Amino acid sequence: MPLWIFVTLAAATFQTVRFMLQKVLSSVTLSPAGATFSRFVYSAPLILLLLWIYMRTTEAALPAMSLRFWVFAVVGGLSQILATICVVALFKSRNFAVGITFKKTEVIQTAIVGLVVLGDEVSLLGWVAICIGLAAVLVLSKTKDGPVGLWRQLTGRGPLLGLASGVLFAFSAVSYRGASLQLQAPDAILRAAVTLGVVVCLQTTMMLVWLALRDPGEIRRVWSARRVAVWVGLTSMAGSFCWFLAFTLQNAAYVKALGQVELLLSLLASLIFFKETVTRREIVGMGLLVLSILALVLAL
Repeated sequence: MPLWIFVTLAAATFQTVRFMLQKVLSSVTLSPAGATFSRFVYSAPLILLLLWIYMRTTEAALPAMSLRFWVFAVVGGLSQILATICVVALFKSRNFAVGITFKKTEVIQTAIVGLVVLGDEVSLLGWVAICIGLAAVLVLSKTKDGPVGLWRQLTGRGPLLGLASGVLFAFSAVSYRGASLQLQAPDAILRAAVTLGVVVCLQTTMMLVWLALRDPGEIRRVWSARRVAVWVGLTSMAGSFCWFLAFTLQNAAYVKALGQVELLLSLLASLIFFKETVTRREIVGMGLLVLSILALVLAL
């Protein structure tokens, strides 16, 4: 089996485990903001350590960071914080597998945000994929109460949190790409690693200031929950590293397509670990969403 396939499967697995751990933290110990903070604060030292090791090994110099780089980094980091909080909060209003599926709308919405922000064009097949994705969301939110009931479902807390996380994750991804492109360094690995290190430090600082002002006790609870929270940081770091390595080894379209195995892993997690039920309609909706994502990556 080629290495990129193994690494992509590992990345999807780490990401699923991280969301499972954040679900446990949010439902038992921490608030959505606290569970999100635990991801950043426990992964930041590990990411910086890996960056330092890479720079020492390759004897690379730290590239200059322009104002545009910092703007993209701040926007991306803040968007990811808000998106992650939405996902953690979503776990309390919808079951785990469907929560992850709503989050997956980020792949579709990234096409729109990328077009607006960076001018990344979308082909006809890409727009078809967006329509399929919209149909998937409608199926996931469908009720037996007709159009009025459907509208109420679409404007409910769960669907709105899922769609909001998708938009925010889309802005985050596009901003990270924009930040990385601002670094004048020939080594793409170094550009991505520096961007990741800067963003995680910004996120940790922003969350620390926010919690210190709004809920100081949550910081202590994050420390008290370190036996679980530290694994959130470890899986976050490992997942980010594996995604990065996979994109380095293989065409990103193939990696993204294979990475959708996370949906199946999330479904298994719902059934096995959280004893939740997934309806036939939800399975159909998830299938449509997977189809839309695959159609989108084929259009890239």
